[in-house]
Parts: sequence; structure tokens; C-alpha cells
Amino acid sequence: MRRVAPQVVDRALCVAFVAMFVLDLASTPDWRGPVWLNLLLFAAFIPMPLARRRHPIGAIFAWAGLAAFLATFLTNPYGLTGPFIGLFVYPYAAGAYSDGRRAWLAIPAVYGAMTVMTLANDEFILGDIFFPGTFGAMFFLGGRAVRSRSRLTAELHEAALRATEEREAAAARAMADERRRIAREMHDVVAHSVSMMVIQAGGARRILDRDPERAQEAGALIERTGREALREMRTLLGVLHAEDEHAGYAPQPSLREIGSLVERARAAGVPVLLAVEGERRELPAGIDLAAYRVVQEALTNVVKHGGGAETQVTVRYQANAVEVTVADRGGGAMTTRLEGSGHGLAGMRERVRVYGGELHAGRRRGGGFEVRALLPLQSEDEAALVAGAKA
Repeated sequence: MRRVAPQVVDRALCVAFVAMFVLDLASTPDWRGPVWLNLLLFAAFIPMPLARRRHPIGAIFAWAGLAAFLATFLTNPYGLTGPFIGLFVYPYAAGAYSDGRRAWLAIPAVYGAMTVMTLANDEFILGDIFFPGTFGAMFFLGGRAVRSRSRLTAELHEAALRATEEREAAAARAMADERRRIAREMHDVVAHSVSMMVIQAGGARRILDRDPERAQEAGALIERTGREALREMRTLLGVLHAEDEHAGYAPQPSLREIGSLVERARAAGVPVLLAVEGERRELPAGIDLAAYRVVQEALTNVVKHGGGAETQVTVRYQANAVEVTVADRGGGAMTTRLEGSGHGLAGMRERVRVYGGELHAGRRRGGGFEVRALLPLQSEDEAALVAGAKA
């Protein structure tokens, strides 16, 4: 059943209520009051399953009110199937889809409806209140148990994702440490080779007139040492860039390509809306790249933790700055967003700070998460001074 879309289940319930409506009409119910009013109120039970997920408490009170009204003033609902099936559907929905203490309002709604329906009959016993109400309460408790289990499963899944991301981050840190060590070794190797080349070049220059043969030997040694240093440098650089073989040949991205970035996010299942405000113009290469990376990291965060929520990407060109905003309408909690990004937010803040900008990331009003970066358009010297002052 988890593979079936919730909308399909709710529509199937509506179809089932239609079938029960037809069967109840065929059984010639005991109409009291205008027939058209009976039919109208009875037909109102049919679309109610469509609201049981978004408004479970409203759905169960609507069911209880309609059933009580029918029993008191119109048809005897004891002879109808549709209203009786609601005794199982809507308490379960209230238990499974409601938050907090308000979910427990389903219990008085069930027993209240059963009490009114029972007292509306000429012959009744207290068991007519107790047993149907108890069945409704059992379905409500079953819904609460399913909700607790689903929430626990989601928390365990989220914890597993965080653990995986932490392992990946640890592996990335270990790789970065190893690459720094290799870079230090490369520096030592190249510095030693260059020092030898400088010494040999100086000796060859001094003996060039007196002993040309030894000067040629020194030149050959310089050539051999230079080739070895170059080979070592290429080998070590190959290790440093093993995962990014073609990065040096690809042009750096910019805000001109933000449309492609949005399309990739849409292909990943996130409904993204893009808005560009102000006059689009050429930006300094570093600021252009920084703005693009902020949007890229924020959209990656939405894909991982936003739960497929609708997301708005806004690029705003101002007179002296460019502002980028990525805001979604729901999904994971703020702590999940901050932890799940790994070093993403820290990297974004550092990248924006280099250009004297500001980055804000956190929960937004009305629910969801927002990342906003403001990058001032200033010279590199001014940006360095601002960044140094903020550090």
C-alpha cells in the first residue's frame, strides 16, 4: 500500500462510497423529511475522503455532524452503510494524520455521534453507544500507532542519511589532509630541485670561459634536474586532481547559466520557480561565480532535505550589489538542513565573506528554509578590506 499514491487511495474510497450510496438507495431506506434533502446530505458523505488527510479533525466532525443530523431529523442511519463505514475511516485518519493533542478530539466526536444516533431511535440500549464507539476509538488508536511508527521510521532514515553524510564528510576531510601533505611534499621536492638548478647554473656561469666542457656538464645536469622536477610535479598534480580531471579545461559557471541549474533541480523532482529582478548585467568574475555557487549549494540542500517542496529562486540586480535568494516552502527541520549541508553553509559563508558580502540561512516565516546572499559590487581591493575587517 505504501507504493500506492495517497490520492489514488482517497479517490478509491470516494468510489466505494458511491457504490454504498447506490446499494443503500436500492434497499429503500426509511425516509423522514424531504427526500431531496436526505439525498443531498447522504451524498455529502461521498467526497469527504478527499479531505481526511489535510483536515482530519474537520473531516471527522463533519462526518459526526452529518450522521447525527440524519439520525435526528431525517433518515435512520442504522439502515445505511455509507455513514457507518465512516466510523472506521475518519477516526483512523484523525489518529494517523493529526498533530498534537488536538487529535484526541476524535474520541468525543465518535462517542457524541454514537450517542445522538442511538437516542434518536425509539428502541435503544447503552451497548449501541459503547460498542460502535469502542470500534471507532480502536481505529483511532491504530492510526496513532501507525503515525508513531512512520515518524520513527522517518527519524531513523534521517539519522542514517546524516551518518552517511558524516562518513562522506570525514572521508573528504581525510582526503583533503592527504592532499595537503602531498602538496607539502611537492613543495619540498620542487624547492630542492630548483635550488640545485640555481647552484649548478651559478657554477656553470662562473666556469663557462675557463672550462667550457664542465660548463656543458653543469648545463646537462640542470636540464636533467629540471626534467625530473617537472615529472615529479606532474605526478603529484595528477594525484591532487585525480577526481577533477577535466575541471581545468571547463569554463567557470556564472549566473548566466542559472537556468540550467534550475532545470537540473526540476529534473531531480523539486518544483523550482526562477525570477530575475533588475537589469541583468556583467558581473566581476569572482562575484558571479560566488553567487552561482550559493544558489547551487542551496538547491542541493533543498533536493536532499526539502522533501520536494516548492522552491523560489530569485536573482536581484541592485545598483551596487547583487542578491540571490533560495527559499522553499517546507520539508526537513532547520537542524537537519544545517547539519545535512555538511560544509556547504560554511563554504558559502566563506565564499561570500571574501567579497565583503553577507549570508543568511535559516527558517523562514510561514514554514520552510531560506538562504539569502548579498554580494556588493565593488573593486577587489575594497572587497579585500571589507573581508579583512569582518574577519
